[in-house]
Amino acid sequence: MNSAASECDVICVGIIVADHVCAPIRKFPAPGGLITTPSLELTIGGCAANVSTDLAKLGVKVSLVGCVGNDPFGQYVRSALAENDVCCEHIRISEKSQTSATMVVNVQNEDRRFIHAVGANTELTGREVSDELLQKSKIVYVGGFGLNPELSGENVREMFARARELQVTTVLDVVLDRVDDCIEMLKVALPETDIFLPNQDEAHLLTGESDPVKQAEIFLNQGAGTVVITSGPDGSILRDQTSSVIHLPAYQVEQVDGTGGGDAFVAGFLYGVLQGSKPQQSLMYGSAMGASCVQHAGATTGVFRVEELEAFVKENQLTPTVEQI
Repeated sequence: MNSAASECDVICVGIIVADHVCAPIRKFPAPGGLITTPSLELTIGGCAANVSTDLAKLGVKVSLVGCVGNDPFGQYVRSALAENDVCCEHIRISEKSQTSATMVVNVQNEDRRFIHAVGANTELTGREVSDELLQKSKIVYVGGFGLNPELSGENVREMFARARELQVTTVLDVVLDRVDDCIEMLKVALPETDIFLPNQDEAHLLTGESDPVKQAEIFLNQGAGTVVITSGPDGSILRDQTSSVIHLPAYQVEQVDGTGGGDAFVAGFLYGVLQGSKPQQSLMYGSAMGASCVQHAGATTGVFRVEELEAFVKENQLTPTVEQI
C-alpha cells in the first residue's frame, strides 16, 4: 500500500442501487393478494454503494465510482451517499438509463427475495478509474463483478494491473447472474486480484465445491492472492498462498434483514487491512460489521460507526482456529 498520505483511502467501483426494503411480512402473498408490512423504506443499495457508505461510517476516506440516472432515485442515492461522507465526484449521471433499483422482500423465517432493474449500472466499464485517482488511494475495490458485462474481466484486470504498479491493493467481490460468464471473467481478473471475497453460495456456483477451504484453493490456483469466504452464521475462512487457513466463527445475532450483510463484512475487513491488523482481527471486524447490519432493515442503516465497532470487538472477542493444509 502507499505509505505517503493520500486523499482517498479506498476507491469503490461498481453497482449503485436504490433499494426499496419491506420490513418482514408474515408470508408471501398469493397472486392477487395483499399483505401489510410495518414499514417500506428507501435506502442505499448495491455492493459499491454499500461498502463505500459502511467504510465512510468507519472514518475511512472513500470515493465511489459508478453511474446513476438523472431521476429522483439517482438524486436520492447521491444525496444519501454525500450525507454519509462518501465522495461522489466520480459518479456519472446518465441521460439514457434510469437509476438501478431493487425491491427487497423480507418474509419471516425465509431468505429475502429480490426484484432488480439493472439500469445505469450497465454503463460502467471500469475505465473511468484514472491513474491519477489510483495514485491518491490505498485500496481499489470492485463490487458487483459479474452482473455487468461492460465491467469486464479484461477491464478489471487492466485497472488492477495499473493499481498494483502504483502499490494499491486490489479487492474483488461478485454478484452472480450468468454464472458461466462470471467464471470466465474471473479467470481473467483473478491473477491481478490481491483479495477476493465471495460468499460460500457464490463460491459453490463458481467452483462446484461445497467446502469453502476447497473453494478457496481453486480461486488461489486461478491467481488470487488471498481468498476470504463468508458463510453467514457459520462464520468465515481466510486462505492465502501459505499452508494454513484461518476459520472464524460468526457473531450470533437475530437477523431482521440480511441485505447488505456481506458488504458490511467487506467494509469491516478492509477497515482492518487499512489499520494493518492481522488477518484474524480483520475477519473479526468484518464479522462484527456484518452482525450490526443484519439487525436492521436496509443495507447500510444500522451498521456500526468506528467507535461502536471497536467497542463491540473489544468486548466480544471471537476465537479463530488455524488449520494447516
